[in-house]
Amino acid sequence: MRRAVFFDRDGTLILEKEYLHRIDQVAFFPGALAGLKRLSAAKFVLIMITNQSGVGRGYFTLEEVEAVHQYIARAMRSEGFELAKVYVAPEAPDQPSRGRKPSPAFLFDARDEFGIDLAQSYMIGDKLIDVQCGSNAGVKKSILVRTGYGAGVEKENAVLLKDAVIVDHIAAAAELILHDPAA
Repeated sequence: MRRAVFFDRDGTLILEKEYLHRIDQVAFFPGALAGLKRLSAAKFVLIMITNQSGVGRGYFTLEEVEAVHQYIARAMRSEGFELAKVYVAPEAPDQPSRGRKPSPAFLFDARDEFGIDLAQSYMIGDKLIDVQCGSNAGVKKSILVRTGYGAGVEKENAVLLKDAVIVDHIAAAAELILHDPAA
């Protein structure tokens, strides 16, 4: 069984921009790619899980979302590591969705596809639904980052975040994972 780090896209890996759907809108958080590269070097499978309700709302197409993901994957390859897969929930919040976070369905899919041990894996995100997604899947730790919506989520949901670890950004999350005594 392999270990994975699942992570959210907007507000976690890249700057939060309302309904981002073009590669010229992509801006990585400082240290984000370096942190993920260290996780990859430690043999974690890197998997991005993202809700993209703009597709379901008709604001942009799934093809535009895929172009952004290809750009992100190329940036990672240019830094010397790979993104194993991106799981996308394109539905709007009011539409039925199997994989829309906080559903753990995509983590279960990754478990089956990549032989992931969820109990030895991590979820990183900037929203409560990211933390809940990881918890719902039974990951070792769900980590809330204070980037994107994270700082506000931390203030508004202290009770609901009692089991989550909270750090400043994805690079700090990577550091925490790498130094987790049981990792």
